[in-house]
Amino acid sequence: MGSIIDSSATGPRLYITGLGSQYPAYTFEPQKLDEFAKRFHDVDSPGIKRLLQINQTTGIETRAAVRTYENGFGSQSTPPTIEDIHALFRQTGVDLAVQACRKALREAKLAPKDITHSIGVTGTNQGNPGYNILVNQKLGLAPTVDHMLLQGVGCAGGLAIMRAAAQIALGASARRRPARILAFACELCTPNVRYDLAEAEACTDPDRVCIAGALFSDAAAAFVLCNDFALAERATPPPLFELIEWDNATIPDTLQHMVFHPSAHADFDWAMHPGGLSILEGVKAALKLSDHHFRASRDIYASRGNSSSPTVLIVLDKLRKMGPTRDHIVATSFGPGLTIEMAMLRPIRDDDE
Repeated sequence: MGSIIDSSATGPRLYITGLGSQYPAYTFEPQKLDEFAKRFHDVDSPGIKRLLQINQTTGIETRAAVRTYENGFGSQSTPPTIEDIHALFRQTGVDLAVQACRKALREAKLAPKDITHSIGVTGTNQGNPGYNILVNQKLGLAPTVDHMLLQGVGCAGGLAIMRAAAQIALGASARRRPARILAFACELCTPNVRYDLAEAEACTDPDRVCIAGALFSDAAAAFVLCNDFALAERATPPPLFELIEWDNATIPDTLQHMVFHPSAHADFDWAMHPGGLSILEGVKAALKLSDHHFRASRDIYASRGNSSSPTVLIVLDKLRKMGPTRDHIVATSFGPGLTIEMAMLRPIRDDDE
Protein backbone atom coordinates (compact mmCIF):
# COMPACT_ATOMS: atom_id res chain seq x y z
CA MET A 1 0.00 0.00 0.00
CA GLY A 2 2.80 2.41 0.84
CA SER A 3 2.62 5.29 3.29
CA ILE A 4 -0.57 7.14 4.13
CA ILE A 5 -0.96 10.29 2.09
CA ASP A 6 -1.34 13.47 4.12
CA SER A 7 -4.94 14.50 3.50
CA SER A 8 -3.93 18.14 3.95
CA ALA A 9 -1.52 17.97 1.02
CA THR A 10 -2.24 20.01 -2.07
CA GLY A 11 -3.42 18.32 -5.23
CA PRO A 12 -6.59 16.63 -6.44
CA ARG A 13 -8.74 15.13 -3.69
CA LEU A 14 -11.39 12.45 -4.01
CA TYR A 15 -14.45 11.83 -1.88
CA ILE A 16 -17.13 9.22 -1.46
CA THR A 17 -20.36 11.18 -1.13
CA GLY A 18 -22.95 8.41 -1.19
CA LEU A 19 -22.99 4.72 -0.28
CA GLY A 20 -25.78 2.17 -0.55
CA SER A 21 -26.29 -1.57 -0.29
CA GLN A 22 -29.17 -3.90 -1.03
CA TYR A 23 -29.87 -7.48 -0.04
CA PRO A 24 -32.69 -9.59 -1.52
CA ALA A 25 -35.73 -10.52 0.52
CA TYR A 26 -34.90 -14.13 1.39
CA THR A 27 -32.38 -15.91 3.59
CA PHE A 28 -30.74 -19.30 3.28
CA GLU A 29 -29.77 -20.92 6.59
CA PRO A 30 -27.22 -23.77 6.91
CA GLN A 31 -29.95 -26.35 7.52
CA LYS A 32 -31.61 -25.35 4.24
CA LEU A 33 -28.52 -26.44 2.32
CA ASP A 34 -28.64 -29.78 4.15
CA GLU A 35 -32.30 -30.22 3.22
CA PHE A 36 -31.66 -29.09 -0.34
CA ALA A 37 -28.83 -31.60 -0.75
CA LYS A 38 -31.00 -34.46 0.53
CA ARG A 39 -33.68 -33.66 -2.07
CA PHE A 40 -31.41 -34.01 -5.08
CA HIS A 41 -28.13 -35.69 -4.16
CA ASP A 42 -26.49 -38.61 -2.41
CA VAL A 43 -25.56 -37.06 0.93
CA ASP A 44 -23.39 -40.09 1.73
CA SER A 45 -21.02 -39.36 -1.15
CA PRO A 46 -17.61 -38.19 0.14
CA GLY A 47 -17.76 -34.77 -1.49
CA ILE A 48 -21.30 -33.92 -0.38
CA LYS A 49 -20.62 -35.21 3.11
CA ARG A 50 -17.56 -32.98 3.39
CA LEU A 51 -19.37 -29.93 2.01
CA LEU A 52 -22.22 -30.35 4.49
CA GLN A 53 -19.73 -30.71 7.34
CA ILE A 54 -18.15 -27.43 6.29
CA ASN A 55 -21.61 -25.91 5.99
CA GLN A 56 -22.12 -26.39 9.73
CA THR A 57 -18.82 -24.75 10.70
CA THR A 58 -18.63 -21.64 8.50
CA GLY A 59 -19.87 -19.27 11.20
CA ILE A 60 -22.59 -18.05 8.84
CA GLU A 61 -26.03 -17.92 10.45
CA THR A 62 -27.97 -16.80 7.37
CA ARG A 63 -27.13 -16.08 3.74
CA ALA A 64 -28.99 -13.57 1.61
CA ALA A 65 -30.77 -15.21 -1.32
CA VAL A 66 -32.91 -14.09 -4.25
CA ARG A 67 -35.17 -17.15 -3.96
CA THR A 68 -36.35 -19.49 -1.20
CA TYR A 69 -35.38 -22.59 -3.24
CA GLU A 70 -38.26 -24.39 -1.51
CA ASN A 71 -40.33 -24.18 -4.68
CA GLY A 72 -40.09 -22.47 -8.04
CA PHE A 73 -36.66 -21.53 -9.38
CA GLY A 74 -33.98 -24.13 -8.70
CA SER A 75 -36.28 -26.55 -6.91
CA GLN A 76 -37.30 -28.81 -9.81
CA SER A 77 -35.73 -32.19 -10.46
CA THR A 78 -33.83 -30.68 -13.40
CA PRO A 79 -31.35 -27.94 -12.43
CA PRO A 80 -31.85 -24.47 -13.94
CA THR A 81 -30.06 -23.96 -17.22
CA ILE A 82 -27.44 -21.32 -17.91
CA GLU A 83 -30.15 -19.44 -19.80
CA ASP A 84 -32.43 -19.59 -16.74
CA ILE A 85 -29.70 -18.25 -14.44
CA HIS A 86 -28.82 -15.54 -16.96
CA ALA A 87 -32.44 -14.40 -17.24
CA LEU A 88 -32.78 -14.30 -13.45
CA PHE A 89 -29.72 -12.07 -13.12
CA ARG A 90 -30.80 -9.73 -15.91
CA GLN A 91 -34.04 -9.09 -14.04
CA THR A 92 -33.50 -9.65 -10.32
CA GLY A 93 -29.79 -8.81 -10.23
CA VAL A 94 -30.32 -5.61 -12.20
CA ASP A 95 -33.15 -4.62 -9.85
CA LEU A 96 -30.91 -5.17 -6.80
CA ALA A 97 -28.18 -3.03 -8.34
CA VAL A 98 -30.65 -0.27 -9.19
CA GLN A 99 -31.91 -0.20 -5.60
CA ALA A 100 -28.36 0.06 -4.23
CA CYS A 101 -27.53 2.83 -6.72
CA ARG A 102 -30.62 4.82 -5.81
CA LYS A 103 -29.60 4.73 -2.15
CA ALA A 104 -26.13 6.01 -3.00
CA LEU A 105 -27.53 8.75 -5.26
CA ARG A 106 -30.05 9.79 -2.63
CA GLU A 107 -27.36 10.17 0.01
CA ALA A 108 -25.13 12.11 -2.38
CA LYS A 109 -28.11 14.35 -3.24
CA LEU A 110 -27.57 13.74 -6.93
CA ALA A 111 -30.01 13.07 -9.74
CA PRO A 112 -29.24 10.43 -12.37
CA LYS A 113 -28.60 13.18 -14.92
CA ASP A 114 -25.77 14.53 -12.73
CA ILE A 115 -23.64 11.38 -13.11
CA THR A 116 -20.69 11.76 -15.48
CA HIS A 117 -19.34 8.19 -15.36
CA SER A 118 -20.62 4.77 -14.31
CA ILE A 119 -18.64 1.64 -13.50
CA GLY A 120 -20.15 -1.79 -12.88
CA VAL A 121 -18.66 -5.11 -11.85
CA THR A 122 -19.93 -8.67 -11.61
CA GLY A 123 -18.56 -12.18 -11.76
CA THR A 124 -21.89 -13.97 -11.98
CA ASN A 125 -23.25 -12.71 -15.30
CA GLN A 126 -21.84 -12.40 -18.78
CA GLY A 127 -23.75 -10.93 -21.66
CA ASN A 128 -23.97 -8.32 -24.37
CA PRO A 129 -24.83 -5.65 -23.58
CA GLY A 130 -23.33 -5.84 -20.12
CA TYR A 131 -25.71 -5.69 -17.18
CA ASN A 132 -24.32 -2.22 -16.38
CA ILE A 133 -26.11 -0.86 -19.45
CA LEU A 134 -29.41 -2.21 -18.12
CA VAL A 135 -28.74 -0.61 -14.73
CA ASN A 136 -27.87 2.72 -16.36
CA GLN A 137 -31.07 2.65 -18.40
CA LYS A 138 -33.29 1.77 -15.42
CA LEU A 139 -31.74 4.57 -13.39
CA GLY A 140 -32.21 7.06 -16.20
CA LEU A 141 -28.55 7.99 -16.59
CA ALA A 142 -27.78 10.15 -19.59
CA PRO A 143 -27.16 8.10 -22.76
CA THR A 144 -23.86 9.96 -23.07
CA VAL A 145 -22.58 8.84 -19.65
CA ASP A 146 -19.05 7.41 -19.78
CA HIS A 147 -19.54 3.77 -18.76
CA MET A 148 -17.36 0.75 -17.99
CA LEU A 149 -17.88 -2.86 -16.90
CA LEU A 150 -15.27 -4.96 -15.07
CA GLN A 151 -15.42 -8.76 -15.05
CA GLY A 152 -13.20 -11.62 -13.97
CA VAL A 153 -12.07 -10.03 -10.68
CA GLY A 154 -14.29 -12.04 -8.32
CA CYS A 155 -14.49 -10.88 -4.72
CA ALA A 156 -11.94 -8.13 -5.42
CA GLY A 157 -14.49 -6.32 -7.58
CA GLY A 158 -15.85 -3.89 -4.99
CA LEU A 159 -12.47 -2.24 -4.50
CA ALA A 160 -11.44 -2.73 -8.14
CA ILE A 161 -14.24 -0.35 -9.16
CA MET A 162 -13.16 2.06 -6.42
CA ARG A 163 -9.64 2.05 -7.85
CA ALA A 164 -10.96 2.51 -11.39
CA ALA A 165 -13.25 5.33 -10.25
CA ALA A 166 -10.35 7.05 -8.50
CA GLN A 167 -8.17 6.92 -11.60
CA ILE A 168 -10.97 8.25 -13.80
CA ALA A 169 -11.67 11.06 -11.33
CA LEU A 170 -8.00 12.05 -11.24
CA GLY A 171 -7.97 12.11 -15.03
CA ALA A 172 -10.96 14.45 -14.98
CA SER A 173 -9.19 16.63 -12.40
CA ALA A 174 -6.15 16.89 -14.67
CA ARG A 175 -8.49 18.24 -17.34
CA ARG A 176 -10.17 20.51 -14.76
CA ARG A 177 -13.49 18.78 -15.24
CA PRO A 178 -15.98 17.52 -12.63
CA ALA A 179 -16.32 13.79 -12.07
CA ARG A 180 -19.40 12.36 -10.37
CA ILE A 181 -18.92 8.63 -10.70
CA LEU A 182 -21.54 6.03 -9.84
CA ALA A 183 -19.92 2.64 -9.22
CA PHE A 184 -21.83 -0.54 -8.42
CA ALA A 185 -21.32 -4.25 -7.84
CA CYS A 186 -23.88 -7.04 -7.98
CA GLU A 187 -23.59 -10.80 -7.56
CA LEU A 188 -26.18 -13.58 -7.56
CA CYS A 189 -24.36 -16.64 -6.24
CA THR A 190 -27.14 -18.80 -4.78
CA PRO A 191 -28.74 -19.60 -8.17
CA ASN A 192 -25.65 -21.77 -8.76
CA VAL A 193 -26.20 -23.89 -5.64
CA ARG A 194 -27.48 -26.89 -7.63
CA TYR A 195 -24.25 -26.92 -9.63
CA ASP A 196 -22.19 -26.44 -6.46
CA LEU A 197 -23.83 -29.52 -4.95
CA ALA A 198 -23.47 -31.55 -8.15
CA GLU A 199 -19.77 -30.66 -8.30
CA ALA A 200 -19.34 -31.72 -4.67
CA GLU A 201 -21.13 -35.02 -5.32
CA ALA A 202 -18.81 -35.73 -8.24
CA CYS A 203 -15.72 -34.95 -6.16
CA THR A 204 -14.08 -38.16 -4.93
CA ASP A 205 -11.45 -36.43 -2.78
CA PRO A 206 -13.13 -34.68 0.18
CA ASP A 207 -10.05 -32.52 0.73
CA ARG A 208 -10.50 -30.97 -2.72
CA VAL A 209 -14.21 -30.21 -2.52
CA CYS A 210 -15.23 -26.69 -3.57
CA ILE A 211 -16.83 -24.89 -0.62
CA ALA A 212 -18.61 -22.19 -2.63
CA GLY A 213 -22.01 -23.78 -2.02
CA ALA A 214 -21.64 -23.21 1.73
CA LEU A 215 -20.35 -19.63 1.64
CA PHE A 216 -21.74 -17.43 -1.09
CA SER A 217 -24.85 -15.25 -1.09
CA ASP A 218 -26.54 -12.52 -3.14
CA ALA A 219 -26.29 -8.72 -2.86
CA ALA A 220 -25.59 -5.41 -4.55
CA ALA A 221 -23.78 -2.27 -3.40
CA ALA A 222 -22.97 1.13 -4.88
CA PHE A 223 -21.10 4.34 -4.13
CA VAL A 224 -20.70 7.81 -5.61
CA LEU A 225 -17.16 9.18 -5.91
CA CYS A 226 -16.55 12.85 -6.71
CA ASN A 227 -13.49 14.99 -7.34
CA ASP A 228 -12.92 18.55 -6.07
CA PHE A 229 -14.35 20.10 -9.20
CA ALA A 230 -17.64 18.25 -8.74
CA LEU A 231 -17.95 19.38 -5.12
CA ALA A 232 -17.08 22.97 -5.98
CA GLU A 233 -19.61 23.09 -8.80
CA ARG A 234 -22.67 22.84 -6.57
CA ALA A 235 -23.75 22.69 -2.94
CA THR A 236 -23.68 19.09 -1.71
CA PRO A 237 -23.89 17.34 1.67
CA PRO A 238 -20.59 16.72 3.49
CA PRO A 239 -18.74 13.72 2.03
CA LEU A 240 -18.65 10.42 3.89
CA PHE A 241 -15.01 9.52 3.26
CA GLU A 242 -11.94 10.93 1.62
CA LEU A 243 -10.21 8.32 -0.52
CA ILE A 244 -6.56 8.98 0.16
CA GLU A 245 -4.76 5.92 -1.24
CA TRP A 246 -5.43 2.74 -3.18
CA ASP A 247 -3.41 -0.09 -4.63
CA ASN A 248 -3.66 -3.58 -6.03
CA ALA A 249 -1.29 -6.46 -6.68
CA THR A 250 -1.28 -9.91 -8.19
CA ILE A 251 0.83 -12.13 -5.99
CA PRO A 252 3.34 -14.28 -7.95
CA ASP A 253 2.81 -18.05 -7.93
CA THR A 254 -0.68 -17.82 -6.40
CA LEU A 255 -2.88 -18.47 -9.42
CA GLN A 256 -4.27 -21.60 -7.74
CA HIS A 257 -4.42 -20.23 -4.23
CA MET A 258 -6.82 -18.18 -2.17
CA VAL A 259 -4.76 -17.41 0.92
CA PHE A 260 -4.29 -13.89 2.19
CA HIS A 261 -1.39 -12.34 4.09
CA PRO A 262 -1.93 -8.58 4.47
CA SER A 263 -0.11 -6.29 6.83
CA ALA A 264 -1.38 -3.16 8.52
CA HIS A 265 -1.43 -1.35 11.87
CA ALA A 266 -3.81 -1.80 14.78
CA ASP A 267 -4.60 1.92 14.71
CA PHE A 268 -6.77 1.35 11.63
CA ASP A 269 -10.30 0.05 11.37
CA TRP A 270 -10.66 -2.74 8.81
CA ALA A 271 -13.40 -3.04 6.23
CA MET A 272 -12.24 -6.46 5.16
CA HIS A 273 -13.94 -8.70 2.65
CA PRO A 274 -15.10 -11.67 4.77
CA GLY A 275 -14.03 -14.44 2.44
CA GLY A 276 -14.41 -17.00 5.22
CA LEU A 277 -14.11 -17.42 8.96
CA SER A 278 -10.58 -18.80 8.65
CA ILE A 279 -9.50 -15.65 6.79
CA LEU A 280 -10.89 -13.31 9.44
CA GLU A 281 -9.38 -15.37 12.24
CA GLY A 282 -6.07 -15.74 10.41
CA VAL A 283 -5.66 -12.01 9.80
CA LYS A 284 -6.68 -11.25 13.37
CA ALA A 285 -4.02 -13.60 14.72
CA ALA A 286 -1.28 -12.59 12.27
CA LEU A 287 -1.71 -8.87 12.90
CA LYS A 288 -2.59 -9.17 16.60
CA LEU A 289 -5.87 -7.33 16.10
CA SER A 290 -9.10 -7.53 18.07
CA ASP A 291 -12.60 -8.56 17.04
CA HIS A 292 -13.47 -4.86 17.20
CA HIS A 293 -11.19 -4.10 14.26
CA PHE A 294 -13.30 -6.47 12.13
CA ARG A 295 -16.68 -5.79 13.76
CA ALA A 296 -18.45 -4.90 10.51
CA SER A 297 -16.88 -7.76 8.55
CA ARG A 298 -17.90 -10.27 11.20
CA ASP A 299 -21.44 -8.91 11.41
CA ILE A 300 -22.02 -9.05 7.66
CA TYR A 301 -20.40 -12.47 7.32
CA ALA A 302 -22.53 -14.02 10.07
CA SER A 303 -25.81 -12.42 9.06
CA ARG A 304 -25.63 -12.47 5.24
CA GLY A 305 -22.61 -14.54 4.17
CA ASN A 306 -20.07 -13.78 1.45
CA SER A 307 -21.75 -12.01 -1.48
CA SER A 308 -18.50 -11.73 -3.48
CA SER A 309 -17.74 -8.33 -5.04
CA PRO A 310 -20.35 -6.13 -3.26
CA THR A 311 -19.42 -7.45 0.19
CA VAL A 312 -16.53 -5.13 1.00
CA LEU A 313 -18.69 -2.11 0.12
CA ILE A 314 -21.49 -3.45 2.30
CA VAL A 315 -18.98 -3.90 5.13
CA LEU A 316 -17.87 -0.28 4.70
CA ASP A 317 -21.51 0.85 4.72
CA LYS A 318 -22.12 -1.17 7.90
CA LEU A 319 -18.96 0.08 9.62
CA ARG A 320 -19.90 3.75 9.32
CA LYS A 321 -23.25 3.01 10.97
CA MET A 322 -21.75 1.19 13.97
CA GLY A 323 -20.60 4.31 15.81
CA PRO A 324 -17.32 6.24 15.83
CA THR A 325 -14.50 4.78 13.77
CA ARG A 326 -10.74 5.14 13.99
CA ASP A 327 -9.13 7.96 12.02
CA HIS A 328 -8.41 5.76 9.00
CA ILE A 329 -10.04 2.68 7.52
CA VAL A 330 -8.24 0.01 5.52
CA ALA A 331 -10.61 -1.59 3.03
CA THR A 332 -9.31 -4.78 1.50
CA SER A 333 -10.63 -7.51 -0.76
CA PHE A 334 -9.13 -10.27 -2.82
CA GLY A 335 -10.04 -12.38 -5.80
CA PRO A 336 -8.75 -14.99 -8.22
CA GLY A 337 -5.29 -14.54 -9.52
CA LEU A 338 -4.53 -14.10 -6.54
CA THR A 339 -5.37 -10.39 -6.72
CA ILE A 340 -5.51 -8.14 -3.68
CA GLU A 341 -7.22 -4.75 -3.73
CA MET A 342 -6.72 -2.23 -0.93
CA ALA A 343 -7.88 1.30 -0.24
CA MET A 344 -7.23 3.76 2.57
CA LEU A 345 -10.12 5.99 3.54
CA ARG A 346 -10.45 8.83 6.02
CA PRO A 347 -13.91 9.26 7.56
CA ILE A 348 -15.08 12.86 7.28
CA ARG A 349 -15.80 14.26 10.76
CA ASP A 350 -18.26 17.00 11.66
CA ASP A 351 -15.37 19.33 12.51
CA ASP A 352 -13.64 18.88 9.13
CA GLU A 353 -13.50 21.92 6.95
